[in-house]
Amino acid sequence: MSNFTEAVLAARRKGGRGGRPASPMQRREARWGYAFISPWIIGFILFWAVPIGASLVFSTLDFQLTDPGATTFAGGSNWERALSDPDTWTALAATFRFTVLFLPLSLVVALGLALLLNSKHLKFTGLFRLLFFMPSMIPLVAGILIWQQVLNPQTGWVNRLIGLSGVDATGSDGIRWFDNPVLVLFAFSFIGLWGIGNSMIVNLAGLQGIPTELYEAAAIDGAGWWRRLGSITLPLLSPVMFYNLVIGSVLVLQYFVVPWVLFGASGRPGGASKFLLVHFYQEAFVFGNMGYGAALAWLIFIVVAILTGLLFGTARYWVHYGTERS
Repeated sequence: MSNFTEAVLAARRKGGRGGRPASPMQRREARWGYAFISPWIIGFILFWAVPIGASLVFSTLDFQLTDPGATTFAGGSNWERALSDPDTWTALAATFRFTVLFLPLSLVVALGLALLLNSKHLKFTGLFRLLFFMPSMIPLVAGILIWQQVLNPQTGWVNRLIGLSGVDATGSDGIRWFDNPVLVLFAFSFIGLWGIGNSMIVNLAGLQGIPTELYEAAAIDGAGWWRRLGSITLPLLSPVMFYNLVIGSVLVLQYFVVPWVLFGASGRPGGASKFLLVHFYQEAFVFGNMGYGAALAWLIFIVVAILTGLLFGTARYWVHYGTERS
């Protein structure tokens, strides 16, 4: 047994840190610490751990909200149904199509706005930061209804602006954003980009944390703006970009409110708005198939966990931290 292992075991036997028993003051401070965090622990157990465990149990039951007394054990049938249901794969495909379109777009736009607002040559940057952040403070349902009118085929100002270029965007054959399976994804993206103020602020905070001495040294060496962006800004901002990527991936895979407010569970147009969470909500709370809905919820969790694990697995190749050493 190594000396280090023997020291650890001795410390554990003495019940203290570094081989010394805990003093009465340390024990009192520990009790107060547990007392202060106990509300969070209780809340986590009651509102997170218990529901998560209950949903796993429900996924093995044939449980109907309308007739809970007739609940029977279903084993893995709910999981088999979730994997064989064509609606599940349609919802998964719709979710990933939107993810591939919106996630890179939102990351690039949020970073671009942050770079713009971090510029020393732009005036009234405080006002612009406020204006770009304000849409994220508007209730989401209200914002969706606003965008529903903005993208109206006949009266929406987006189609009217497109019509100024000579394209018939407002006529009978005009651009119908919510009736086309491809265009509706762009409509969802417009609504999502309207609320990227949080990501922009996070990027802006990361940019302002980069030492200005690095840019000054690079400018002296003759590095242009693009060279400074690729060699200084993006590498040092990569932890912030990674954070936005992970959070954005989790949120977009749980995309629900916008398609539900606009289309409900219909999936219009052509199943493009039937995302995974919409499918889950329809089965669990509209049809009352709580057991099947619980299996779908765990399927969503597994998809999110796999994607998040892949992101963390690739992070070591492109995320750079200031404390790292080669």
